[in-house]
Amino acid sequence: MVSRIVVMSGLLVSIGLWTGCGRTDSESTRIVVTGSSTVAPMLGDMARHYESLHRGVRVDVQTGGSSRGIADTRRGLADIGMVSRAPYEDEDDLLWHQNARDGIAMIVHTDNPIREIDTDTVRAIFRKEIRRWSELDGQDKPITVISKADGRSTLELFLAYTGLESAEIRADTVIGDNEHGITAVIGDPNAITYVSIGTAEYSVNEGRPLRLLPLDGISATTSRVRAGDYPLSRPLHLVTRPDPSEEVLRFIEFTQSAEAASIVEAHYFIPLSD
Repeated sequence: MVSRIVVMSGLLVSIGLWTGCGRTDSESTRIVVTGSSTVAPMLGDMARHYESLHRGVRVDVQTGGSSRGIADTRRGLADIGMVSRAPYEDEDDLLWHQNARDGIAMIVHTDNPIREIDTDTVRAIFRKEIRRWSELDGQDKPITVISKADGRSTLELFLAYTGLESAEIRADTVIGDNEHGITAVIGDPNAITYVSIGTAEYSVNEGRPLRLLPLDGISATTSRVRAGDYPLSRPLHLVTRPDPSEEVLRFIEFTQSAEAASIVEAHYFIPLSD
């Protein structure tokens, strides 16, 4: 069967057109932020709050994946990149500013009777060695495998944890951001994918029919990430070039502040203070 390839394009979170990186004119200073779709909704709320406190500043937040955030920052197309993972060894040319923590959960529809999963089973599902839920004491239905596109940190961490290679994954659908994955699972009770724990818990709190599966016997919850015992967790970062402007640094300091911690928690992430 030919895989369906669906990758969402970058989303403009803060209202306004992207006309230049760090541009200052007679009316405002513009800060351009691109990157991780996991971080973007939280940063969008932080940007709106920051703009309400600093009337001369506009913060434009766009998605596109962590790799885009790093590439745009390096090329000067963005003032700040959003990256939902720890830095790699070859990324020390950038400054890394952590502002929260998160985890990655396997999710299914609430109509799916599966209640937990382990890493060996995840590997077998994503390799299509297990093709029907009945092989896992579920319904006699085909498993719809949903995975993420290259350049997404969630994919990179999923691969690192499971030991899978990208070429081994036999996806029926390839997605871009967390919301697209959640929407796909809601629309297909036979689907499984992996997304941000914070984003998934936020969706469940809104009454959407999702189940976060315990992984290797540990509940996929923000509280377990906070306790440090959930196996698939990650830092959420903002990155800049070595010489960011004072306005960019002030905004980053705000995202790390006690004042912004309530926004972090509202998105079911874990603030630095915890």
